[in-house]
Amino acid sequence: MTSKSGDPDLGGNSARPGSDTNDPHADQPIRLVGTALPEAIGAVILLHGRGSSAEDILNLAHAMFQPRLAYLAPSAANNSWYPLTFLSPREKNEPWLSSALSKVAAAVQLANHSGIPAERIMICGFSQGACLASEYVATHPERYAGLMVFTGGLIGPPDMALNYSGDLQDTPAFLGSGDPDPHVPWTRVQQTADVLAGMNAQVTLRRYPGRPHTVGGDEIQFGRKMIAQAFQ
Repeated sequence: MTSKSGDPDLGGNSARPGSDTNDPHADQPIRLVGTALPEAIGAVILLHGRGSSAEDILNLAHAMFQPRLAYLAPSAANNSWYPLTFLSPREKNEPWLSSALSKVAAAVQLANHSGIPAERIMICGFSQGACLASEYVATHPERYAGLMVFTGGLIGPPDMALNYSGDLQDTPAFLGSGDPDPHVPWTRVQQTADVLAGMNAQVTLRRYPGRPHTVGGDEIQFGRKMIAQAFQ
């Protein structure tokens, strides 16, 4: 499951939105593979984990490939969306956290500008990227094609009140994680599922006892099914 720009099924290129010197991630590219945006019937935004890359997370595009979709993978500066754990006080992860959320918004806007509305956009992430995916959707609530959170949760310290408001309008949401996980406590995964359900997402939550920090086969199969149902 490697991703290469010359792949005959997922030919690729990259796009750079405008830069901002106060925005750590602004100059990083957004990798595009699959169907060109103007011809795509929908888009899947893939967010990589800490120490990983856009090219790595695009392995999921191969694993969950559906034709006629554009797969967009933003890149984080220095391969990390924010410097500390996602359970740190939010202000200690600034300005990187706000920059990361703006980078996801830039990917959404790329799709929007090609005529793909939010209800035809799915957002998916692993680990640090999964935390970013859940945080973006919870803070930009509307109807999406779907949300896939592979080992992650909403961002903030354990004692922070998770007060989010808005209507996700039956957006399908999948959250899966090993338990115990060295980076993401199950309690935060469960809390995130509860918050999203309270915002009217249709949530599927799966716990994998003893599973290492990875994306498992069951999650990939479920993700494939989600994409197929969302983009019929």
